[in-house]
Amino acid sequence: MKKKLIYVVACLVIMGATRAQDPDLFSRLQGNSQRGIDFWNVDGIQITTQTFNLSFSEKAISKTSGRYGIREGDLSGKDDSLPLTNRYVLKTEDIDSTFRQYTAYYFIEDQQKRLTTITFVSINKTPRAFERSFVSLVHDQALPRDHFPPLKIDSLDFAGRKFAVGGSCRWMGVNDVQCPGDGQMNWSIHADSADAQIFCDAQFAVNKKQKGVRLISTEQVPVNFEGHSVSVRKAIFDFKGVKGLLVGMGGGKTLTVYYVAAPVRGHFVSCTLSYWDVDGLTSDGLPMLLEQVMTLHSPAPGP
Repeated sequence: MKKKLIYVVACLVIMGATRAQDPDLFSRLQGNSQRGIDFWNVDGIQITTQTFNLSFSEKAISKTSGRYGIREGDLSGKDDSLPLTNRYVLKTEDIDSTFRQYTAYYFIEDQQKRLTTITFVSINKTPRAFERSFVSLVHDQALPRDHFPPLKIDSLDFAGRKFAVGGSCRWMGVNDVQCPGDGQMNWSIHADSADAQIFCDAQFAVNKKQKGVRLISTEQVPVNFEGHSVSVRKAIFDFKGVKGLLVGMGGGKTLTVYYVAAPVRGHFVSCTLSYWDVDGLTSDGLPMLLEQVMTLHSPAPGP
């Protein structure tokens, strides 16, 4: 009984400290759930949680770790700062000379003694304190389930502002919406501007590295994003050689992408907005979905 009391107190201390240091964490957190897997996004960190119908054991961890590309020899580590049974693995991958991706894997025993896996994917940071607190929230089933939007989309909550979208739009991931013929955008809500800009620039670096994709041009352009005038990166990519992707993209050959980092309603947002050369554009030069959050600045009149 004494050990259980100490464990509960330790969990409460971790959770309390996290909310005290970051009281608006839940206002930036967004997620969705599909086929028994929960997906979350906050501060550009992509999080996945899944509970297996297996009792927590070394054999169960070994059985499930292969799906994450983890070798059995890597499973010996654990995070001693967590007051619960766990195994911990960290993997790194260089995107380019500037950006590095960190993927942290936690295998924990949940309250029903089952195996739960939690993965964190982040760019240029290893937020261990955040990861530990989030793992505790998952273990204690303390994450807000009302942060999961309906699978069928008729409107979007974009960083605190709701607007209607067409019935053909669909979720491609957490905060990632595609409207065929009308554009696509994904976004993350950050606590500070530097973090938003890093994630935004990393998205561009990832896109440049896609196999078979060629960068045609890139430039800085002025836009109005959610009421703020900002300079953003505009890039055009050539997908002509990527035949496998063209099947589901209406025959598009070039993709125009805007990479935006901007203040939005008390937070900072990193947002990637894109459309194909075959998508429909309004008189303002953007497809319907992108126009909901952004407008292009008209060039200054000539002399």
